[in-house]
Amino acid sequence: MITPETFTTSDALLDPLLDARRVELALLDDLTDAQMLGARGHFLEPPIWEMGHVGWFQEYWLLRGRGGADSILPGADAIYDSFNVSYTRRWDHCFPSRAATLAYITEVLRRSVARLESRAPCDDDVYFYTLAALHEDMHAENLTAILQTLGYARPASLPPAPGSPPLDPEFRSHDVTVPGGAFMLGADPGEPFVFDNEKWAHPVEVAPFRIAATPVTNAEFQAFVDDGGYRRREWWGRRGWDWRRREGAEHPLFWSPQGRGYWFERRFDRRVPLDPWQPVVHVNWYEAEAFCRWAGRRLPTEAEWEMAATLDPATGRKHRFPWGEAPPTRERANLDYLAGAPIDVRALPDGDSPVGCRQMVGNVWEWVADTFEPYPGFVCDPYKEYSEPHFGGKHVLKGGCWTTRSRLIRGTWRNFFKRQRRNVIAGFRTAAR
Repeated sequence: MITPETFTTSDALLDPLLDARRVELALLDDLTDAQMLGARGHFLEPPIWEMGHVGWFQEYWLLRGRGGADSILPGADAIYDSFNVSYTRRWDHCFPSRAATLAYITEVLRRSVARLESRAPCDDDVYFYTLAALHEDMHAENLTAILQTLGYARPASLPPAPGSPPLDPEFRSHDVTVPGGAFMLGADPGEPFVFDNEKWAHPVEVAPFRIAATPVTNAEFQAFVDDGGYRRREWWGRRGWDWRRREGAEHPLFWSPQGRGYWFERRFDRRVPLDPWQPVVHVNWYEAEAFCRWAGRRLPTEAEWEMAATLDPATGRKHRFPWGEAPPTRERANLDYLAGAPIDVRALPDGDSPVGCRQMVGNVWEWVADTFEPYPGFVCDPYKEYSEPHFGGKHVLKGGCWTTRSRLIRGTWRNFFKRQRRNVIAGFRTAAR
């Protein structure tokens, strides 16, 4: 959890950096050398590339004067510079061995720690050390999606099965009403650290709307599948239908049929019965859009989603999280790998927003209607490749998922992926038309 007090000491900046590396290495620990390269695939990277990239990024921003000096690993830029080395080329390198890669990223971390321990943190240290830690957090989440996509064994570092928090047995899916009005979309300048695409809060006018209290469940999405939703052209936009036909999609990515009306889903290397009350996950924007048409619903806009998640209509105050300003806890949000998987949408009422929306932080990322665009007055941060190259080409997701670190997420966070990405830990909730 990052607060204004986070940056008062070197230890406070280093703790997230060390913890991010601990999680990254734990996810890699069980893989064989063959699995570290993995199979070539769309929107995938080899795990060995992921391992080296987080060290390269840390070295680039913390030790090399933003690239002004050479890497301690010869040739590292030609392998690990993600902006200049496309997905399709990331299997074509002669990678350093696993041991050499580990030695490289460990030495980078050692030097990064020593550098900061030698002096009091300055403003640049606050930005770049936080950037490096959060970047590695995001890559651990991406690595988890890679392990899932490749069907590797569940990492031993994860809990063996989803947690079972208390449920409200009387809960039923329903809409909540949001009165709309003036809303400040985006991050407040008082935030200790935000990415450039969240800057800054600006006024938008939102019409009154209704939005689902929870994400779409497996049972709800199964009804769409069982009704032939993937085969009926009327539910799909032109680009979505072209994608569906090209991919031959008939159901969510990791689902498989098991007899009439029964479905399983694959979690890492195991098939488990589809849980009707868990959120549908690993669906892309096109699939979410088609479901909404079939259901007579729509995706919420980014402003509607953020308003429903963070605004208290009674006071007019916007909160950092749905429940207020206090840091996330496991009673409020499914984050930090603690449950080991998505959980039942009826769980965690302590995390409800003021209007009654549940699980708007954690569990699964949620697609919204909007294309990823800059806010008014946008100015690039030093890490200029993070946001600007992707404006107009990707779609926004909000809220985080079960693998998202609590120090990273907040109501204004904007994730973004191409509309066809299915292996993201993403679902969606709907709004009324």
